[in-house]
Amino acid sequence: MKNSLIIDAANSKFFFTIIKDNKYYTSTFLNSRENFDKFTLLVLNFLTKNNLSLNDIKSIYINQGPGKYAGLKISISVAKAIAISKKINLYGFKSEHIQNGNYLDIVELERKNLLNKGLISPIYRG
Repeated sequence: MKNSLIIDAANSKFFFTIIKDNKYYTSTFLNSRENFDKFTLLVLNFLTKNNLSLNDIKSIYINQGPGKYAGLKISISVAKAIAISKKINLYGFKSEHIQNGNYLDIVELERKNLLNKGLISPIYRG
């Protein structure tokens, strides 16, 4: 399986998940202003902690909502910037695609062509 990065910042915590060698690794961070300022560093440090770099990532999956405005805005912006600069496939999923916090379902949805690719727009919760 290709190395994949999943980013979900739609709720009260950020979830970063890496799928690598058919295993997955997750870290969570508080969805706060302080973490917005260092969001890119959190992503890079998470990759480093799991012995990966951006060059090792083949796909990024980003939660496009519905969810919190600031979390979606920063996470989608960072995911798009990484995808464009490193020529990585970018896929958007919706909050309802996550069943019981199982992010592995997202990759299966991509295999079935059920995710948005490329143009990812946020869906804000009112």
